[in-house]
Amino acid sequence: MSPSEDRLKSLAQEQFDLDHEPDVDAKVGDSGISSLDAVAFIKKVGEAFGVDIPPEDASKLENLRGLAQYLDERSK
Repeated sequence: MSPSEDRLKSLAQEQFDLDHEPDVDAKVGDSGISSLDAVAFIKKVGEAFGVDIPPEDASKLENLRGLAQYLDERSK
């Protein structure tokens, strides 16, 4: 597991007050997270990683692993 995936898992647990470790391969649509919560999470992640994540890119990301790869490609 990459450092970005670990960091995303921590941010997800914090943001959504999860009582379990997030599955990095689970599809966002299967998680039960509302679209408003997902948008807030993407904003928080972008700030934490110093990466702007445009809505058109965010809508293509299906899971935390894909988000981690996206961030790794764009992180400074």
